[in-house]
Amino acid sequence: MPKLSEIFNIFKAKPRRIVMMDSPNFFNRDISWLSFNYRVLEEAIDETLPLYERLKFLAIYSSNLDEFYKVRVAEYRNASKQKVVMHDEYHPSKILWQINTTVNQQLINFTNIFNTDILPELKNNNIILYQGELPSNEEHRKFLKEYFYTQVIPYLQPVLLTKGTRSFLRDNRLYLAIKLYRKKHQDNKDKLKERRPRYAILKLPTNDLPRFIELPKDNDQYHILFLDDVIRFNLQELFPGYDIAGSWSIKMARDADLGINDEFTGNLVEKIQKSLTLRKVGNPASLLHDRNIDKKLLKLLCDTFDFRKEELVETGTYQNFHNFFTFPNPVAPKLQWEAPAPIHPNDLEKIGSMFEAIKRQDRVLHYPYQSFDYVLKFLNEAATDPKVEEIKVTQYRVASDSAVVNSLITAARNNKKVTVFVEVKARFDEENNLYFAEVMKNAGINIIYSIPGLKVHAKMVMVIRRSGEVRKRSFAYLSTGNFNEKTARIYADHGYFTCKDIFINDMENLFNYLEDQTVKPEFNKLLVTQINLKQELNTKIDREIEHVKNGNEGYILLKMNGIQNKPLIKKLYEASIAGVKIDLIVRGICCLIPNQPYSKNIRIIRIVDSFLEHARVWLFGNNGQREMYFSSADWLNRNINRRIEIAFPIEDEILLNELETILDFQLRDNTKARYIDEQLNNVPIEDGNKKLRAQRETLTYLTNQNQLN
Repeated sequence: MPKLSEIFNIFKAKPRRIVMMDSPNFFNRDISWLSFNYRVLEEAIDETLPLYERLKFLAIYSSNLDEFYKVRVAEYRNASKQKVVMHDEYHPSKILWQINTTVNQQLINFTNIFNTDILPELKNNNIILYQGELPSNEEHRKFLKEYFYTQVIPYLQPVLLTKGTRSFLRDNRLYLAIKLYRKKHQDNKDKLKERRPRYAILKLPTNDLPRFIELPKDNDQYHILFLDDVIRFNLQELFPGYDIAGSWSIKMARDADLGINDEFTGNLVEKIQKSLTLRKVGNPASLLHDRNIDKKLLKLLCDTFDFRKEELVETGTYQNFHNFFTFPNPVAPKLQWEAPAPIHPNDLEKIGSMFEAIKRQDRVLHYPYQSFDYVLKFLNEAATDPKVEEIKVTQYRVASDSAVVNSLITAARNNKKVTVFVEVKARFDEENNLYFAEVMKNAGINIIYSIPGLKVHAKMVMVIRRSGEVRKRSFAYLSTGNFNEKTARIYADHGYFTCKDIFINDMENLFNYLEDQTVKPEFNKLLVTQINLKQELNTKIDREIEHVKNGNEGYILLKMNGIQNKPLIKKLYEASIAGVKIDLIVRGICCLIPNQPYSKNIRIIRIVDSFLEHARVWLFGNNGQREMYFSSADWLNRNINRRIEIAFPIEDEILLNELETILDFQLRDNTKARYIDEQLNNVPIEDGNKKLRAQRETLTYLTNQNQLN
């Protein structure tokens, strides 16, 4: 039997032959994204990781793929049906074929990893996950029968399918598709195959019951069963008049688009509220099914739900692997990685007051290595400071029980004027944002909702202090990530505190613009999409080109989640041709093609590790007079063209040195980093140097720095 790594390489090689591009010089954005998600899958075979960390990466891969089909694949499907050409050279149906071909190959690999590596490792640690077979232990069988009758059966509602009958599948919910035959009388000797098959579907109650059922411990072994199998073993109880011939897992992904075509007339919030109820019944985007499903049953499902061949995705016996986030670990904390406690910087602890600390110098915090608590402390201090008159905040995604929102409510109750710009079009967070907007509104907070046609993705807080008519020193917080204390534990981001008037004035102008778009503001420090960001980026790239022409060095480092915007990519190609050295650290989508004559000076690095690399940092060498910016913006079309994003400079020399050290770790990572090549492969870095893992190196560096303060 080949080793798992050999199996992995076999399937890894296949996508090399079919890399689709929007036009000769650009990767298709969604095929590029699949390359990123494949990199996530690669982490599941890393034997240096704890077993449950590897399971986590299988769950992340699955969760990512679910959202991809609900959003991107649904868009292609709709465009294909309407015969709309979305890209320069390929019809959407061809891209759909490419997507599903690639995903099917990846899912074969996924199944191999799970069955060939993960399950045996669980067994080696006395954790037995039953699959498709009843436990031999009589006590376990008795337990399952009782569990089925007392816990499961109240939620089950099987539905028989007939040709021409319209049925309904909930979005992203698991079903069993079942083949069965009517029972014959004892005196009827007809063989099973001579009877006409019947078909049924049965929704699995995974929203009401755990996906994994823990059985009583047997000596030193722990036994776990899929809820799917608990039901499979008892199907005969649900269909007493039938013989069960087989059952297979299926799942439908539905279009997640809210379907709001006109954001400019009427009440946008009301439209979103109405559309949220329709998302669950949106147009089908894809049908995921067990690759061993009965072919006639699959055809019936396609006819019933209007699926074409290119919209079918083959999977293994089990789906919704994102449920493995909650897979029981009976030997915890063994087999899992415990994230280190966030660092509490000594100097901030000694000073106590965040306002006082920011007065002394600008501050940058690096999450999740350092604690997000200081953002909450900053807001709480603003809420109670008698000189604070006003707080303004943008809200894109907040935690489900947000401490940030609670701080703002406290401020309002302390008679501060609080204004929150709530982006109610943040996909999959619309409902949460609407809920908190109503809570804040009821607490007396001024709520400004979405701008029609644009999303506000900038991350910023402004605290205005006055004493009578005199303006006191005010404070600002800007970030590369959301004001979300939960994601700040796993997303690698940077937050910046300042009290410089030039920043405060810019932010006041921007908040005024968010309230009234009729007047275009001017900025001294901020770069803002829709106003000055694109022009300034082009100017800075041109400056690097000019340095090279003058015989000096030109250098650009861009760290982001995605790069897609063609005009900006073309500008990078122009810089590369001129001799500017360019490093890209891009976690996700990257439409720029490396290793070409026009991109020979561009290197693309992708880092996937325990924390999600989420920060956006731009560095321009400027012939030794370096300029660094933090930003909320990726270079995707949506960020550049359809959002309000900001970029802001980091100018303090101490902070610049610290940030360059962290970026240098990422550029030298030869453990979790990969080069992206011209075929979208994630190429391991074998540079002969001592192994360096950027995230662990960053944690050690910041810990050591803290001990010196």
